[in-house]
Amino acid sequence: MIRNYYFKQGGFSLIEMAVVLIILGFILGALLMPLQAQRQQLFQSQTENTLETAKKALLGYAQSQGRLPCPATSNGTGVFPDDEGSANPNASGICTQQIGFLPASTLGIQSIDEQGFALDGWGNRIRYAVTQANSSAFTTTDSMNVLGLTALVPDIRVCATSTALNCTATINLTNNAVAVIYSLGATGAQASGGGDEAENLNAIANVDTVFVSHEARLNDPVNGEFDHIVTWISPYVLYNAMIEAGQLH
Repeated sequence: MIRNYYFKQGGFSLIEMAVVLIILGFILGALLMPLQAQRQQLFQSQTENTLETAKKALLGYAQSQGRLPCPATSNGTGVFPDDEGSANPNASGICTQQIGFLPASTLGIQSIDEQGFALDGWGNRIRYAVTQANSSAFTTTDSMNVLGLTALVPDIRVCATSTALNCTATINLTNNAVAVIYSLGATGAQASGGGDEAENLNAIANVDTVFVSHEARLNDPVNGEFDHIVTWISPYVLYNAMIEAGQLH
């Protein structure tokens, strides 16, 4: 007797392949999420280190020059494009803009882009604002010394929120900062509905003396997303550094 044997051909059906692909997608997603979080943490650490270096460089500049530098501007201060990262103007006196970018070329800070602007960990330009109080005494050589410490009234305010009732002359993190240095974070711009971020981006005629600083929030119910990293220089830290260098008496 001759028997016929039938063998089922091995393989996956389309449904089985789809299930496998979905599972692989979940596995890859689970692996990539920690890597993305690590990258973001690295960028944040790089940014915080750069901001701290900037503070030290600004204090060192004040110790050597008797004043703080003006912000850099996007229009540049010289003939060549790579001069844009310099303070504008580089000489002492009234700044072209009260708020602009960190003058990395003037301070000798890295890393920088092709135009000489300092960059945060995400590749965005670091912002910088300096007080223009006392007729720009803080950016004019020897003016602070001439006026005397008791007459100086730096006017930059940093608050924990942009809410009007909780950001006043009496409710704030500081009401007399001489300079603010900050990064716009991973987004590099105002997030949708981010009232606190908007406060850091609402300069009128390149003048802004009120800023917000707090921990990152994905979706604050009142003021939306916030990922800016903000630091500032206390007048007393500046005065102490300048007194040690013989720039203030």
